[in-house]
Amino acid sequence: MQLSKPTNTRRIALFSVMAALCTVLQVVPRPPGLEFTSLLTFSAGAVFGSVFGVSLATIVMLVNAVLSPFGFASLNLPFQILGMSLIGAVGGFYKMENDGTARFVAETAILGAFLTFIYYLITNIGFALYLVLFISKVSFAEALALAQVTGAPFTLIYIVTNTFVFGVGAVPLVSSMIKLLRR
Repeated sequence: MQLSKPTNTRRIALFSVMAALCTVLQVVPRPPGLEFTSLLTFSAGAVFGSVFGVSLATIVMLVNAVLSPFGFASLNLPFQILGMSLIGAVGGFYKMENDGTARFVAETAILGAFLTFIYYLITNIGFALYLVLFISKVSFAEALALAQVTGAPFTLIYIVTNTFVFGVGAVPLVSSMIKLLRR
């Protein structure tokens, strides 16, 4: 029997798998600049709605803060949660009406690039705050400039890879998730 509306059990199961997958992908070694959490968080928002996108982002960033091989995120954790939550929320507002055109894929890729840029602006603000409060006696403006300049290469790498990841992965991932829920 085909369900026209996904059951709560299916939704919870798929959301749990997404949370586990994001968490694992956050802590396993990977090439620098390559991450899938943004795509998965965005897709969860697109399928389940903004509240679920934000919830997934929060869970994954909290677990990552504890399990990350790079150490605890400390003061930057709220900024990481805020940045990733924004990506999940935007996924919920974005209407994934795939018309099969290259324009739609390009639009999704550009959205991925833009959201990645915003994420890194937000997390660099957190790093600047950390610099001001604990490391140096520089002004916040100087610390923010330093954070943006020193973070620019990483930001650029992540923007390029997320542009590709969103362009290639968003449409098929969201379509597959919707099909799984409707089985």
